Amino acid sequence: MDIQAKVAVIMGSKSDFDTVKPCFDTLLKFGVRFEARVMSAHRTPDLVCEYAKSAEKSGIKVIIAAAGKAAHLGGFIAAHTTLPVIGLPIKSSTLDGLDSLLSIVQMPSGIPVATVAIDGSANAALLACEILALLDPELADKLKAERVKMHKGVVEKDNELQRDLGL
Repeated sequence: MDIQAKVAVIMGSKSDFDTVKPCFDTLLKFGVRFEARVMSAHRTPDLVCEYAKSAEKSGIKVIIAAAGKAAHLGGFIAAHTTLPVIGLPIKSSTLDGLDSLLSIVQMPSGIPVATVAIDGSANAALLACEILALLDPELADKLKAERVKMHKGVVEKDNELQRDLGL
């Protein structure tokens, strides 16, 4: 993989770390370089704007924005870069993350933010890997091998079920 190809994982709050940890683990599993930051669209808007505008020049290829409640982080970042942005809604409020999901998925035309499930941090990492794999055959092969492994695991569990039920 190109040494510059990397992912930025931006959390709206340090309290999101436990939810976002599977994202970090997945990126590490596939050997994808990443950086992680805590920035807020509401509390540090100038910092987020500067980061988003300079991300491409620093070698970032994909940005994952994890945020809860109003969850404007992904859209705010996307407004300042043409890099792919993946929104990761965090379940952090009385609305069980639905507010976060809707804030991210309902972006206006022209400023897209890909969106994964509430607390779906591993899928956010996998989507970032798939984007990077478009130009990285080695990473593409790793992703394909993981799919084969998942397939075999499900077939094994089905066989176990059949044996357990005596079918």
